[in-house]
Order: sequence, then structure tokens, then C-alpha cells
Amino acid sequence: MYARKKGVTERLNVEDDMRAANQTRERTEVQPGREESMGKTFRGHILLVEDDASLARLEVGFLTAQGYVVTLVENGELALNVLREIVPDLVLLDLDLPGAVNGWGVLKALRADAGTSATPVLLTSAEATAQKHLRTCGEARSTLDHLPKPYPIQTLLKRIDRMLDMTP
Repeated sequence: MYARKKGVTERLNVEDDMRAANQTRERTEVQPGREESMGKTFRGHILLVEDDASLARLEVGFLTAQGYVVTLVENGELALNVLREIVPDLVLLDLDLPGAVNGWGVLKALRADAGTSATPVLLTSAEATAQKHLRTCGEARSTLDHLPKPYPIQTLLKRIDRMLDMTP
């Protein structure tokens, strides 16, 4: 990859690309303050882990319109990478993910890390095993809950709001 700078062409490496991407991310993370001046209130940062592209687009659009900052990833490996960089206010986690790390693997890693062990997680899945896990895991519903698919988008918002309101 090459970049032009005042008539000079220089070679950019992957590190330069990542530095530029991080600077862009830092600039966009400042946006909630600007949105507040336009009438929107920053309500929290959600990590959305969803492999269904159409559902993810719907959820991102809706949650962003409600004042949330949403980071979207489509598999467990990417979710773990993001969680090494940020601690969201809530993780919206599909259990049925492609790849080597499914939703249960992401949840296990979240709970094993001291920085994210108390982060609220809303599991989404059609799996009946999620409900069973919730009954036997001993976690409070303020930090771990399940929303069976399919669900109305308003129900998703109510569940997220409840979990964030209950989190210390």
C-alpha cells in the first residue's frame, strides 16, 4: 500500500494501517459528546457479537438510534480480540457463532478475566440449553440473561436497559 504526501510517495506497512485505524477509532469514540449536544444522550457501549448480518444491521441501527455506541463483530475470535482492547458496558452475545470459539467460549473467557468478569452479558439464541445454563450457573440476572430468538426489537431494548440499570 502506498500513500502520497506532498508529492512524495511512501510505502505504508500493516503497522501504519493499524495506527491509522486506531486513530480513526479514537476520533469516533469522542462522538457521544457531540451527539449529546444534538439532543442524543450516550447510554452505554455495547459489544454486539452476531453472525447473522441482517439481524446485526437491524440491531446496530436500532441501538445506535437509542443512544448506544455499538461495536459489532461476527465471530468469537474477533469478540475476544475486541475484549482485550475495551471493556463494554454490556455484551450482546449470540451463542451460535461460526469458527473455533462459539458464544459459550466467549462467555467463559469473559468470566475468567478479572476486567470483564462482572460485565453484563445478554445471550441470544434459539438453544434451550441457554435457559438451562441460566438456572444452574448461579449468576444474577443483572449480569447474565437470555433472550430467545426470534424476539421483538423493543424486547431487546427493554432487556438491555434493565440489565444496565441493575448493574452497579
